[in-house]
Amino acid sequence: MADRINIREEALDVLMDMEKNEKMSHLAIREALLRLTFAPKQDRAFFTLLCEGVTEQRIYLDYVLDAYSRTKMKKCKPLIRNLLRLSAYQILFTHVRDAAACSEAVNLAKKRGFRGLSGFVNGVLRTLIREKEHLPLPDREKDCACYLSVRYSMPLWLVHLLTEQYGEEKTEQMLSAFLTAGPTTIRVCTDRITPEALSSMLVESGVQVKDGQYFPYALSISGYNYLNKIPAFRDGLFLVQDESSMLPVAVSGIKKGDRVLDLCAAPGGKTFHAAQLTGESGQVIARDLTEYKTDLLEENNDRMQYPQVKIEQWDATNFDSSLEESMDVVLCDLPCSGLGILRRKNDIKYHLTEEQLKDLVELQRQILSVAWRYVRPGGFLVFSTCTLNQKENTDNVRWIETNTPLRAVSIEEELPERLRGRTGGQGYLQLLPGIDACDGFFVAKFVR
Repeated sequence: MADRINIREEALDVLMDMEKNEKMSHLAIREALLRLTFAPKQDRAFFTLLCEGVTEQRIYLDYVLDAYSRTKMKKCKPLIRNLLRLSAYQILFTHVRDAAACSEAVNLAKKRGFRGLSGFVNGVLRTLIREKEHLPLPDREKDCACYLSVRYSMPLWLVHLLTEQYGEEKTEQMLSAFLTAGPTTIRVCTDRITPEALSSMLVESGVQVKDGQYFPYALSISGYNYLNKIPAFRDGLFLVQDESSMLPVAVSGIKKGDRVLDLCAAPGGKTFHAAQLTGESGQVIARDLTEYKTDLLEENNDRMQYPQVKIEQWDATNFDSSLEESMDVVLCDLPCSGLGILRRKNDIKYHLTEEQLKDLVELQRQILSVAWRYVRPGGFLVFSTCTLNQKENTDNVRWIETNTPLRAVSIEEELPERLRGRTGGQGYLQLLPGIDACDGFFVAKFVR
């Protein structure tokens, strides 16, 4: 059965699904991988590489293809456009033989009802193959923003936003990092097993393991096929979680017996980290907006088995008077633009708009205006995002201090040693991809 699967055609179908239905890449790829469950591991890996690679390099691929095509990509028929992108990615970024990428594209054009355009596809790709050592790019000296946009496949308005906030040098480091695959990082449940013992178990299961960059309970894993096939995962001994998103709980000061509210909890990394610290004598209320997200939390807790976790569907913008001033710690990992995790969700950049950024800031402040009211006197609010946009981060710190009785407190002593000395005593930390060894992330802590 697997021999009959055309991996390139499967990838083409996913690209079409994403364009036609505006579906996010991780959802479209996940659905397709379910169909490819019994395909060889190398075929599944090649399929994922093609889908993710074409998505993250789309602006660059279109720029290069436009240079050699008499019809610009935006004017091409959708199937031909995606077929050219798929084939150009193979030619420019993989070890696939150029001739194979070209001939397969021609065959697919014919198979999908575009025999009359197969010659056009062949001509564009053959020209690309001839010229691939001399590909065009915008002149960096004349227009640096345009160069960065094409070179790193980032929408121009986002390049302007990042360079205005971080400067050209840091922005280029971040843009480059977005095109580099991030590791699979896990957090060891140290209430159940030591990092050393888990490492040994994983190695016995055929998984490659490295130490994390910042936390002693973080590990980086590779060489596995399905997480669910790893016994230690099924037994709830670890969770997949980037080291950056371990920070909110790490700096929170959560103790045994504490009551914790996680307002935007799915998929649950912070929830279960908090539950580990509260122990069964405490309580963690994990809330999220939709049934889909609370189902995800339930599914994860079925595996993790923390009885102190209580999962509820709730709109975080609505105040719950029954919890007023009752929480030792409130975790507020806000909905955000996700600019810090573009290497993991590389099509966020194509769906985001400037207007949405403004709407997100408004939503964040609606949630924050409610969240602080759950904190008991002397308790803490930990606010975090996985974005780089300062309007969603440092501007919100100032908003909290101006509009609530909370004040920022230092997180220096609670940070991993390698991250100390960067907060300036202001109670917050911004991590940058390509500069820090993790995703882009922001965390701030306040006391009532």
